[in-house]
Amino acid sequence: MKKQTYIWLALLMPLLSSCVAKTETESAVINSIQLEHSVLSLSKEATKLHVPWDLQYDKVNDAILFSEISGSIRKLDIKTKTVTLIDSLADVYHQRTLGLLGMALYQPEGQQAYLYLSYTSKKDSSIFSNLYRYEYSPEGKLAHPKLLLQIPGNTGHNGSRVIVSTDKKVYWATGDAASDTFAQDSSALNGKILRLNLDGSIPKDNPIANSYVYAWGFRNMQGLTHDAKGMIYTSEHGDAIEDEINLIRPLKNYGWPQIEGMIDTDKEKAIAKRSPRQEPIKSWTPVVAPSGLAYYGSGVIPEWKHSLLLATLKNQSLRILKLSANGQQIVDEKVLFKDQLGRLRSVLTLPNGDIYFCSSNRDWNPQKGFPKPDDDVIYRLRITDKASAPIIKPTTPKAMNNPAKTGQTLYEAYCASCHKADGKGLNNTFPPLANSTLVNGNPKDLLRVVLHGLKDKHIGGAKYESTMPSFSFLKDEDIVEITNYIRTHFGNSASTINQQHLTSLR
Repeated sequence: MKKQTYIWLALLMPLLSSCVAKTETESAVINSIQLEHSVLSLSKEATKLHVPWDLQYDKVNDAILFSEISGSIRKLDIKTKTVTLIDSLADVYHQRTLGLLGMALYQPEGQQAYLYLSYTSKKDSSIFSNLYRYEYSPEGKLAHPKLLLQIPGNTGHNGSRVIVSTDKKVYWATGDAASDTFAQDSSALNGKILRLNLDGSIPKDNPIANSYVYAWGFRNMQGLTHDAKGMIYTSEHGDAIEDEINLIRPLKNYGWPQIEGMIDTDKEKAIAKRSPRQEPIKSWTPVVAPSGLAYYGSGVIPEWKHSLLLATLKNQSLRILKLSANGQQIVDEKVLFKDQLGRLRSVLTLPNGDIYFCSSNRDWNPQKGFPKPDDDVIYRLRITDKASAPIIKPTTPKAMNNPAKTGQTLYEAYCASCHKADGKGLNNTFPPLANSTLVNGNPKDLLRVVLHGLKDKHIGGAKYESTMPSFSFLKDEDIVEITNYIRTHFGNSASTINQQHLTSLR
């Protein structure tokens, strides 16, 4: 009798194990997303990470390879959800937005695989952006690093996404290193899309002979991807306005810093008439701080087929940007997870139709309510046959991009991501507005800063990392609203500003 009992238990154990595994998988679902026809599940695949910056799919090991900004490269096993350390790079210089950034994993069938890495380093007082190539073994180990390119870096604007496109060329999106001259200098390698052979040499068919430069005129690209035909797209941070999505074409000038976003001012039109410039296929004002970008070409989620998926930082959302049939226009936009998961940094699409993306809530600029105890997180979106968690739906951005223009809504749109909702700023990065001498002083002093920006990084005896852009694009009535809101909130009690104060400074 006992023997029969043991036999039955042996037969039942696999079934019991599968039930337990199923329960764990179902409990990991934190939201269901209802699309027009499909339902998606959102689950947490890895937690308590330190600012994951780029996600890559290791098809040999069925794993997600990811970089962490401080210099670690880790691997998430998709089946077991186990995270292991692959390597830690000692020469990575991490400060604020600097560190180990973009990656591209190239795994050709039956040939040597490579991992391309972009990261910042520092020697003496000089900062550099570096593009390295590592050999990547079938077991997921790194070896034989080779420096392909080293270019000037800075305390910001280092760009740094990398892809290997369908033409088996490496594309590196570099930032302008906060320089006013690099992006428009076709002989410099900053503010560019650079194109390299797999070994780091210059391709013979590059548009400029003996040059890595493929396209130029960029400020600070944070996303880079390509579709199945090799069409290349970038996401780029504007200054105070005009965040962009660009379709990259060889030998095209995308305008920065002479032109920001669309060619829509008299000055910009005059520049473009003298020298042709390429407009973005999408721009945002107020800005959304676009980061990682991925192309979704799968039919598994039919509503999203032939779309760009964009992670955003300031807007704290995942955006689905539907492309036209020829891929040259964005014809629709949907928004998911706004203000729910925090800052989103990178997004990745897998051959099976799954989507992975990660938060960036332990980085240099945490938003209100973040980081949460389990940040940072790698999430997965997967199609499912039923909704098993609280249901959310994608929204259109129209209402969000056109708020009622009160002082508060203008402040939230243009100022809060830096100076924070409470006006206290961020230590050593953004100065506080609360109880500020500038804010409470002569109205014209504050208006000059709003109109013309501020490059002096020493304020009230403290040094700050970031400069303030000009907000002269705002209408007079909007500037009056926003400055009066600042002067009467956050513990400030200054007199109000009127139109006459502003008119004399325009």
